[in-house]
Amino acid sequence: MATVTQHSHHKLRTVDITYIGLFTTLMMVGANITSFAPFMVVGGVPITLQTFFAILAGLILGSRKGALACTIYMCVGLAGAPVFARFGGGIGQILSPTFGFIITFIFAAFVAGLIVERSGTKKSFIVAALVATAINYLIGTNWMFFAYKLWASAPENFSYKLAWLWMIPPLPKDIILAIFAGIFAHRLQKTLKIMPIQ
Repeated sequence: MATVTQHSHHKLRTVDITYIGLFTTLMMVGANITSFAPFMVVGGVPITLQTFFAILAGLILGSRKGALACTIYMCVGLAGAPVFARFGGGIGQILSPTFGFIITFIFAAFVAGLIVERSGTKKSFIVAALVATAINYLIGTNWMFFAYKLWASAPENFSYKLAWLWMIPPLPKDIILAIFAGIFAHRLQKTLKIMPIQ
């Protein structure tokens, strides 16, 4: 009986698929906000709402389903759909210096979900969102630096310091949105009860 219960726990229900599809779509919308606000680009980094929706996916759907939503988003973009920032898409996007941020969305969602699955307090939701944001910045920025140094055409006088300076303008926005995501997801989780919290 325990084996059957455990197996069914890992199966996706229709409502799970619906929510995963919803967050995949939100990632697409969040990516292309820069297309309607061209000024939201600093250096080589477009300022988007992808991080916010990726973290929200993990907080609300849980580690596995949140990461799955972000993985599907990435695969749809690599398959050629123009769902990345500035309507980018295609397998060639892997060579983009900012592709590392897209990969980190998967890890950010997974870690955020993992933290709140172990504790359902409001504090844990906010901490999870901030940790996920830190993961996004740490991996994404380092990927961008090495991409410019190894295979992409780096801007003149590009340096590791400059890569991080590009990340300063969106940082306050992402911290505020992370806190908001934590508070919002904590309240919403009580209503939806999508993710089992210990």
